[in-house]
Amino acid sequence: MPIPNAPRRSFLQRLGGLAGFYGLAGAPSTALAQPRPGSGDPPFLSRYARAQNYKSLKQSSFDRSGGNEDYWPMAAGATQELFNSNGPGVITHIWFTIAAESSNHLKEIVIRAYWDGNSKPSIEVPAGDFFGLNLGQYFVYQSAFLNCSSIKALNSYFAMPFHKSARLTATNESEHKVDAFYSNIDYQLVPSLPDDALYFHAQYRQATPNTAHTESDKNPDGRHNYVYVETRGRGHLMGVTLGVLQNTDHWMGEGDDMIFVDDETKPAITGTGSEDYFNGAWDFGGRDGAIPFAHLYNGAPLMIAPERAGGRYCLYRWHADNPVTFTRYLKHTMEHGHADDRADNFFSVAYWYQAEPYTNFPPLPPARARIPNLKAVPGPGGAQPA
Repeated sequence: MPIPNAPRRSFLQRLGGLAGFYGLAGAPSTALAQPRPGSGDPPFLSRYARAQNYKSLKQSSFDRSGGNEDYWPMAAGATQELFNSNGPGVITHIWFTIAAESSNHLKEIVIRAYWDGNSKPSIEVPAGDFFGLNLGQYFVYQSAFLNCSSIKALNSYFAMPFHKSARLTATNESEHKVDAFYSNIDYQLVPSLPDDALYFHAQYRQATPNTAHTESDKNPDGRHNYVYVETRGRGHLMGVTLGVLQNTDHWMGEGDDMIFVDDETKPAITGTGSEDYFNGAWDFGGRDGAIPFAHLYNGAPLMIAPERAGGRYCLYRWHADNPVTFTRYLKHTMEHGHADDRADNFFSVAYWYQAEPYTNFPPLPPARARIPNLKAVPGPGGAQPA
């Protein structure tokens, strides 16, 4: 599949008027550094060398006493407010690192964000999943918008604009305490935001397991596909992260991506396979030749025991070159195996911008149900009961 050429990436400069001036992460450096043709700016003057019209600020977990206990402890069931600001403004960077008693804390701690005073969250995602660690284990990787740095440092560079206010929280849904939750959230207060600045959303979903359908090897309408996100309104999709825990042997992919845009009856976009959607190829190298990779807009940075029962994959795909726009409706789906014939465990997050400051999310599964475990699947190569 041909790689989109550079001019399409100028979309990022128009993303709510934030890219470039407000430092939207993932925009190619040339887009930030070079003046627009005909602007009259000298070609050598980079954007960062010009006067800026915002106030740089940070909210963090620093020790208010002046000591070195720069973290929040969190009891089982407790909610900690991480950020609270009036606007207009833009969150530009989020950094967390966590020390907790539970080995499953990446699945048990839930991050929520509320824009402009809404009671419903626009972000509701387990902490690890939000940062691309969808199977609840740490590994180092780098991408345009998210990374996990050495050691156990979680970073997001998505721009998150808010007109009136922003509030972020972390809730410890574990039965054990969190010893230390460290947080740094960088943001900018601005005189105003453009009218077309949209709200950032992130939604978690899972299927444990997917239901295998073997009655037909054809799937023209995607009605049994795994759903990353379904939303109504106007906006654009920025991408997804996906964790897969295989319940049976053999290749877990061959699942075409199908994206429904403003039409609930048929997909507007249909791809050619799971590894193709994540911009890899040929089963990522197969059972004995898979090599993890992490690039700017796509990656499979975690592959353990590929194509075997118990095999693990963590994947991401950013649509920063060409965000998928919708004016009324979006449903992003993918087959689980060819024509949905596999019953593996999927854990995903979809990331998008939308005109409305919240949407109605499906209920978040309870903490114990979010922890990856093999499921008994009948047939050759099936996993043993968890």
